[in-house]
Amino acid sequence: MADTSGQAEIRGIDIDKLAKGFADEANVMKKFVTLSKTKAREIRWYQKTSGFLDTTDTTGMTLSRMGTDQLAQPEVIEQSWTRQTSYIKKFFVESPTISNEDISDSDIDVLATNVRDVVRAVERQVDQRIIMILTNAAAATPTTPLTDTTTYGAVQTTASVDEWDTGATCKPITDIMNAKQKIRSMGYDPEGCIMGMNSIEHKLLLTYLIETKGSSIPSWSSEKIKSGVVMELLGTNIVVSENFTTDWVTLWVPDRALTWKEFSPIKSVVMDDPGIGKKIRCWEHGEGLLTDRNAVFVISNTGVT
Repeated sequence: MADTSGQAEIRGIDIDKLAKGFADEANVMKKFVTLSKTKAREIRWYQKTSGFLDTTDTTGMTLSRMGTDQLAQPEVIEQSWTRQTSYIKKFFVESPTISNEDISDSDIDVLATNVRDVVRAVERQVDQRIIMILTNAAAATPTTPLTDTTTYGAVQTTASVDEWDTGATCKPITDIMNAKQKIRSMGYDPEGCIMGMNSIEHKLLLTYLIETKGSSIPSWSSEKIKSGVVMELLGTNIVVSENFTTDWVTLWVPDRALTWKEFSPIKSVVMDDPGIGKKIRCWEHGEGLLTDRNAVFVISNTGVT
């Protein structure tokens, strides 16, 4: 029986609803950055050079020099900016043609399953891109050196005191507090910051807290799982995703460190080839801007088991 135009519209609406319903735990990075729309594919923006301003001479505004004598000239301080240009990227995938016969009589819902996984593939690419820009990494899966200093300047990073898989000698709490202190020293409030890690680091951290130190097992909230946050520790919200590279743990101030510029939101369509089958196509346009690189801190060499 041939589809009518009305039935085709209903089918398209069903596909759209299905595509919007899959925000799985591993693809949640957009929740922890600033979201902004753009109408142009080329984005020019400006990055401040300094936080607190100081004098340009060698003495600086030290405590002994605070206060100014009568009729003296004021200290001269000035902000500067670095102009940056970013370009929108297209994340674009499609399925092979799925035959009408497979759609009609397969035991599984071939069309729905492919819609779900094609959409998730684009979501995963966007997640990896956000992490790549957030850590200023030269690749989606960064290796040493972690940061690509030719892009926006290196984010703050340091090696762990001792790898997290060394048992009683490791000091993940010290590492986390060091990271928060470094973020605060750059003028940002680290309380409520996000701490992103791979499932391996999450396992090592919980093993240390519960088995090594004898802490109580943290409680779990279904709402936190939905939001992407799996637990809270030391004023940070821990997000676990396989998109984070193992051996690195990243802390950042949400809604401050990075802005995701959206040129077009994620979309999916089902293309009909009459008498043959259907093909699913999905795409999104956007790019991340590392506006505040000092609101990010990466703990490296956390260890792999």
